Amino acid sequence: MTREPLLARQPRRPPVPRDGIVDLPRGKIAAIATYLELHAPPPAATSRAPLPGRLERLRDDVPRYRALYSRIGAPWLWFTRAVLTDAALLAQIRHPDVEAFVYVEDGVDTALIEIDMRRAGEGELVFFGLVPEACGRGLGRALLAEAVARAFARPIKRLWLHTCTLDHPAAMPLYLRAGFLPYRRAIEIADDPRLGGYLPHEAAPNFPIL
Repeated sequence: MTREPLLARQPRRPPVPRDGIVDLPRGKIAAIATYLELHAPPPAATSRAPLPGRLERLRDDVPRYRALYSRIGAPWLWFTRAVLTDAALLAQIRHPDVEAFVYVEDGVDTALIEIDMRRAGEGELVFFGLVPEACGRGLGRALLAEAVARAFARPIKRLWLHTCTLDHPAAMPLYLRAGFLPYRRAIEIADDPRLGGYLPHEAAPNFPIL
């Protein structure tokens, strides 16, 4: 899974010490973020097998987007779309250079893909994730190949994404197997979205609220 980076919306903070442990104030969460990039689609993305389901473009259905985003992201503390107003989210997914897709299998919304190509020559895989019951059967590899192929169908030279230590443990191996290469590491700090009412308190039980 991937998520929109928090750093773009957080104020600049003092540099972390070279070594040691830094205490966080109560109510904050932190994660180590890794940025990865791909400069050409691998052969698997250009000769991909047909998907058993179908991808549907999301342009106007904000409630559908929110429901799927929550099902996928709540266990991993996704919240950057949850804090947006409906109008702001609608403007995002309606933008002609943003492609948001729902993957539907057997009539059920199963995965979310969002690619932002508003910057000339590059694309960002902003969100990529599957509902919990769809994980572990190889669907992620097939959908990632589809996402990569769709991104490089545009005139871009680089596709990048961001994942972090709060994400699904299979996320990083999936991206590396797909040919993405790491190029940057950072520490993300944000307010705990559960305390702000954007996620249920029981979300992400392995990362308890302080």
